[in-house]
Amino acid sequence: MTNIELFDRRNSAVPRGVASATSIFVERAENAEVWDVEGRRYIDFAAGIAVCNTGHRHPKIMAAAAKQNEAFVHTAFQVVPYERYISLAERLNKLAPITNAKTILMTTGAEAVENAVKIARHYTKRSAVISFVGAFHGRSLLTMGLTGKVTPYKAGFGPFPAGIYHVPFPIEHHEVSEGDSLAALEKLFKADVEPEQVAAIIIEPVQGEGGFYIASKKFLQALRTLCDQHGILLICDEVQSGFARTGKLFACEYAGIEPDLMTIAKSLAGGFPLSGVIGKAEIMDSPEPGGLGGTYGGSPIGCAAAHAVLDVIEEEDLCARSTRIGARMIERIQQMKKRSDSPALGDVRGLGAMVAFELVKERGGNTPDPERTKALTAKALEHGLILLSCGIYGNTIRMLAPLTIPDAQLEEGLDILEKSLCEIV
Repeated sequence: MTNIELFDRRNSAVPRGVASATSIFVERAENAEVWDVEGRRYIDFAAGIAVCNTGHRHPKIMAAAAKQNEAFVHTAFQVVPYERYISLAERLNKLAPITNAKTILMTTGAEAVENAVKIARHYTKRSAVISFVGAFHGRSLLTMGLTGKVTPYKAGFGPFPAGIYHVPFPIEHHEVSEGDSLAALEKLFKADVEPEQVAAIIIEPVQGEGGFYIASKKFLQALRTLCDQHGILLICDEVQSGFARTGKLFACEYAGIEPDLMTIAKSLAGGFPLSGVIGKAEIMDSPEPGGLGGTYGGSPIGCAAAHAVLDVIEEEDLCARSTRIGARMIERIQQMKKRSDSPALGDVRGLGAMVAFELVKERGGNTPDPERTKALTAKALEHGLILLSCGIYGNTIRMLAPLTIPDAQLEEGLDILEKSLCEIV
């Protein structure tokens, strides 16, 4: 079976609304390498959108999942609970930057965000929620409302739930300062919703789909102060930035703040579907029994895999490894930026191994160049590198190599990136 044949079958059987970033079909994967059905090998700088921080099929994770599979696959924690759920919650409670925490486990990132909002509304007895322009929090009806990008996520799917508001995310080189963002919040409180009606402010410490823009320590601390002033809960969405991706277990740790609630998913279980909300015990205990849960929430296999993921992060020191990978990526991209035979590169940024750069139309400028961005991802794939774009202007390349990638493969991927850049001028 060829990629073209599978693509034709896909178009016949799967709705077009389910987009795929590449036109290849995977046959197998190991660590940072992927092989398609035609036997071609690729370096993976996407990691399943930051799901495989520990690489594809890490032996310890696969062994843990297989062992659990031999015991039982599903009982529903709400029917017959099991120890692995409890021990994982205990472990996450200790690791999270939240004092006296409790954890609920679900299946997807969107489900985690939905539950965080439910819990915040129940605890505060308020309904409004504030998010940021460029944010991505999911594709369910509520999380689409929270998401701060219309195309393709929200177009044609409205109306969205009431009581959701957006303010600008601080991006200095797009002329939105931290002061502008904080002023927009104050204006929102004057013009649209009184702070006493706001249950929560939700923010990604590093925006994912929005373009890998980093919320500074100062800005997150200002949000923490503002939330405390008005009795608003602060939700940190760590779905994409968690589990060593940024050089710390959770990105909000850089700011030294304590969120009230934190959403987790993606790399929590190394490729097995698992998500969760970690929060202050008093807040998490607000809903009555039966108010929270889900049939597949806290899958036994996912919990077993998550324990192994946390072991691997600690044993292989992946937080430090993330920092080294990110530094090398940025060093190489800055060198590429200086080349006269490549397209114009704009802002280069990263926190740990959550690295991005922008393609712009003129050197030294900020005008987005989404056309060349598309050309770059296509050319990179042609040369054997899986690369993703993102951003509200569609001109950001994001790099999410597994944190377990060998140095030689990291350099190979960066070499392909440089070659591809020079070929799309």
